This record gives sequence, C-alpha cells and structure tokens, in this order.
Amino acid sequence: MGRLSGDQKLVASFSERLGGKGISLSTEEVVVVAEMMREEILNRYAVARRRINNLRRVNQIRDQITEQVFLKLGRREGIKMKDLFNLVIPVLVDIIKIQRCALFSVMENSEHVVLEAGYPEAGHGIGSRLSVREPYIHAVVNLNVPLGYFANETIRYDYIFVKYPQKSDLIPPPLKHFLKSQAIHSVLYIPLRVGGAVKYFLAFDAKDQHEGFSKEEIEILTFFGKELMKGLRLEKMDEILHDFRNPAIAAAGFSKKVKEMLQQGLFPSQAEKIYQWLDIINEETSRIQDLALTLYGEGKEKIIDLADKLKQRFLINKGALGELRREKIRLVEQESGPPLPIRCFPLHLDRVLDNLLGNATNAIPEGGGELSIQCYREDSWGVAEIINTGRISEEDRDRLLLSGSKGRGLHITLRLVKLMGGKLDVEAQEGQTIFRVLLPIAREMGETESV
Repeated sequence: MGRLSGDQKLVASFSERLGGKGISLSTEEVVVVAEMMREEILNRYAVARRRINNLRRVNQIRDQITEQVFLKLGRREGIKMKDLFNLVIPVLVDIIKIQRCALFSVMENSEHVVLEAGYPEAGHGIGSRLSVREPYIHAVVNLNVPLGYFANETIRYDYIFVKYPQKSDLIPPPLKHFLKSQAIHSVLYIPLRVGGAVKYFLAFDAKDQHEGFSKEEIEILTFFGKELMKGLRLEKMDEILHDFRNPAIAAAGFSKKVKEMLQQGLFPSQAEKIYQWLDIINEETSRIQDLALTLYGEGKEKIIDLADKLKQRFLINKGALGELRREKIRLVEQESGPPLPIRCFPLHLDRVLDNLLGNATNAIPEGGGELSIQCYREDSWGVAEIINTGRISEEDRDRLLLSGSKGRGLHITLRLVKLMGGKLDVEAQEGQTIFRVLLPIAREMGETESV
C-alpha cells in the first residue's frame, strides 16, 4: 500500500476520532467537515494575526507620540501647542489623513468651549469661544443623543464619527458650509474625560471618506488627545511662570519705596502715598496667588473699565522702572474719555497689559525714550493704546500677528486677547511702535455676574 498524503492522514484521523464517539460519516462527509474546520482555523489565525499586527502598530505609534513629546520637553525652550501638533500629526497619518485638527477645552460654566490649539495654527482662531448648545458640541460634551450606528453618524461613548457631514443633523449650517468649502468629507470627535466628565475634546477633519475606525485606532487618537492635554497644561504653567515676573517686580519695587519712606520718617506726613503703595503691594501679591490658581480655573468673568485698568497697570509699570534701572524713560498718560466697559477675566486683562507695557519698555533704546498710553472708543470696540519709542520691523509685525513671535509674552498676549473676543493691532510709525488692544464694549458698566 502506498504512503498516505497529509490530507488523507487528516481525513483518516478525523474519521477514526468520530467513529470513537459513535458518529458514522462517509469519507466524502468527513472530507467536507475537515475542510470546514481547516477554513475556520485559518480564518481565526488571520484574525489573530491581524489583531497582533494592529496591537504592534498601536504600540509603535504610541511610542512615537511619547518620543516626540519628550523630545519637545527636553529642549528646555518652553512648550507651545503649535510645535507639539506639528511634531505629532505626521505620526497619525496612517490612521487618518488629517486636514485639520483642534483641541477644545470646556469652560467651568459648562456653557462654552474654548479652542485651545489647532493644526495648522494659522487656520484656526485660537482662543475662540463656542457655545455648548451647538449640536455637535452638546453631543460630544454631554452625550445627549442615542448611541449606535446611524446612516450619517456613529455615536459611541468614546467617539462620535460624522461620516457624512453635509447630511448630519449634528453639524449646523455654517459649519457645513465651511467643511464643504474645505472639501472635508468626514469628521471625528474624541471626548477626553477627567474624573468621568468631558473636560476637553479633539476634532479631526479629513478629506478622505472614512467608513469607520477600529478600537485600536480610537485608542491611539485618545492617547494622542491625553498627551495634548498634558502639553496644554505645561504650556499654561510655562506662561504663568513667565507672568509671575510682572507682579513680583512691582511688589518688590513698591516694598522698597515704602521701606525707604518709613526709614526717612515720612510717616504720617506721607501716609496717603504710603497706603497707596501698600495697596499696590497687596494687589500684586494677590495676583501672584491668582496666577497660580488659574491652573485650576479662571474664576468669574466681570465687566470692568478698560481705561481705568490701563491707568492702573501703567502706574504699576512706572513703579517697576526703578527696579529695571530704566530711569531715562519719559512716561506720558494721555487724557482718556468716558469709561470703556468690557467683559473679561480681570487677570487676563492684567496679563495682556503688563506684557505689552513690559515689551514696550524693553523696546525703548538704552539712551531713553517715551512710553505713553491712551484709551478711547472706536465703534463697538474699546481701544487700549500703548506707544513706545523704537520702531518694529514689518517682518516682526507680521510674524507677531500670525502667532509666530518667538517672545513668550507676545504669544501669551495674542492668545488671551483672542480669548476675550478681541483683536491685537501693531502699527510702525516713524521712530515709534503703537500696540492697540481692541476689546468689545459690554452692554453696561458695573455688571459682575458670570457669563
């Protein structure tokens, strides 16, 4: 008898095992069952192999993201979300060919979200505020819609995928128009939860018409979002450390003045001046505390007088000039008109004005020059103007307005101005530079409730 082939051995063995269990099948039937089992084994092997490859791919991408983040942190130059996006987005191209990507944070009042960072940055209104009532934002933040796979969307706890934005009820008409103009054919939203609540979310716009995403791909994009959350927190810490300098210099300068006056025996004859400076010291040390607390929340928005706030910060900057040894700077405060009520977080406005006054002071030549301020109303805008001797180049002006400034203070200033719904303008005139902060006029003065 000839030797049996591998298939014949398999069929004979399988037939023998079935016979041992009292099951009698013809040779043809045994061959069919054996073939079915082999097909099932091969299918399961293929699925397992695919799963292993996906996990390997997930781990590789995760490692690449982590490596890029640590690379950025290791440069000791301060972290900027724009740079972090530019480093990591190319790593994700195998999952989703991203046309645009944005990171939003949910404000404490849970009524608005803020666009914290975007890719590409020039195509986003960083600092813009959107209402949670927008259907897609409401769905992502509050998950107020049924879960499941629908004709135009897939809605799950860990993501919302809008397959056909132009047909989706979640996408409002203005956004549909924008997506169409950008040839965006699918949108993916990834909620990022802290303590069970959505505190941030990612939005991915893609030109490709995706059909869906695997569990592993969603895990990667969620991991990416969590790394961005860490990066954003580090960026804000870096900004806060930068802005500690202004109130610290002011508090030190006025403390020194008070001490000198007391040593000279000028109390109580100069009591009013001394008490005024002590108030400033108290305010500036409180600002240091408030800056630290901004990591945990911004507090409440208020309506305040822009003109009064600019005068206050100008006075404090004046007191700091001695500490900076810039005695040759002439200070000019031009007469202001009526109050200019604006709605903002007061600490944000302090930081904007301090950074602009500080940069204007630094830009004045060592030989001396002039620093002046004025406030006025222009249509529906309150305008704070800071003018310094020294001319900014057109190249630096354009770079600043496009968020390309290398200076940390100007980067912070531009982001906070946008967050307040305002605009920053820079004008170079002969021998001087004019910075203008334009903020929307609020309805009435004295209103202090939160938005």
